[in-house]
This record gives sequence, structure tokens and C-alpha cells, in this order.
Amino acid sequence: MVQTAADLAGKDLPAAPVRTESSRRLRPDIVGPEIPGSPFPIYLSGDVQRGFGRGGKDLGCPTANLPDESLPPMSTVTQTGVYFGYAQVPDAAEGDNGVLPMVMSLGYNPFYGNKQLTAEIHIMHEFKSDFYGRGMKAVVLGYIRPELDYVSREGLIEDIETDKRVALKSLARPGYEQYQADSHFTTLDQQNPKL
Repeated sequence: MVQTAADLAGKDLPAAPVRTESSRRLRPDIVGPEIPGSPFPIYLSGDVQRGFGRGGKDLGCPTANLPDESLPPMSTVTQTGVYFGYAQVPDAAEGDNGVLPMVMSLGYNPFYGNKQLTAEIHIMHEFKSDFYGRGMKAVVLGYIRPELDYVSREGLIEDIETDKRVALKSLARPGYEQYQADSHFTTLDQQNPKL
């Protein structure tokens, strides 16, 4: 039985597999079935929090971190790893507030030795300004790969770029594209007026 991300909380983390050259070459271009299967879709929302600041500065891939309390719908049913779907920052600037493709890392970032579970979403869009403190909604639709450790920052960056390409190709199927119009993105959240 695969341990969920929540199962690992507060425990000594097992060593993540190290990314190898052969595992990189064997990565598929498209992942998942033709339509999302259980446990997907998974709906997440919360105010964007400041993270470690590594995504944009160190890796060239800015991320938006969700608060801990928004993670259980996902962390209790999935393992650590990289996922794909759609995200929206509804009250972002005009042109930045659409439903956009995203990749998401759910885990402990073994390359950096984190001890706390984080959900870091990279929305594949060039935003005009940051959106810390703003509400964000996401629909997670599939799994790309397990969380890995890396011997170099360059290897991690290379995998992140591959993750983005895999996400875009996987989302280009009708069974996934339809989620851009999901009611999650148009329904007001009674708990959070920003959403």
C-alpha cells in the first residue's frame, strides 16, 4: 500500500529515490487515462502564502504555496509527487485571472531537506505582479511522477521543465480540457470571500 502524503507527517521521512539519467529518458510525454480517474478531480482553495522563495529565484519556476489547512483533500488521498491540473487567482489583475494550466509539487522537497509538507503550484502564465495573500483555486486532475531527490540543481530544473511539458500535453485532451470551465472556478466560496 502506498503511503499518502499525510501518512508521512511527523515521521522520519523515507529517503526519496534519486533521479537517474535512465529514469529521465523513460519519462512519458502524456500521463493518465483519457479522463481523470479516482481520486481525481481534487479541489483545493486558499490564500497564497509566501514559501521559501526558491521557486522563482533559484529554479526559474515561481510557485504559489497553499496554506496547510487547504491540503487535506489532497494529502489524505495521494502520495507525494508532482501533479497537474488548472488553477485560478480570481482577483488577480485583468488578463491574469483566468483558469490556467498548472503543475503542483506536493511533498517535502528532498533536494532542499524540508521537514514540512508543502503544496507548491506553478501556474503556467507570466503574471504582471505577485499575488501573495490573494485567494487561489485549483483542480488537480492527475499524477505526473513521484517526488525525487537530485544530485544537482540543474537536474531538478530539467525535470521541472519536463513536468510542465507533460502537464500541457496531458491537459490537451478533451476529458481534461473541460475542467477549465468547472464550477469550482465560478462558484463563490462562502468561507473565503476572495474566492
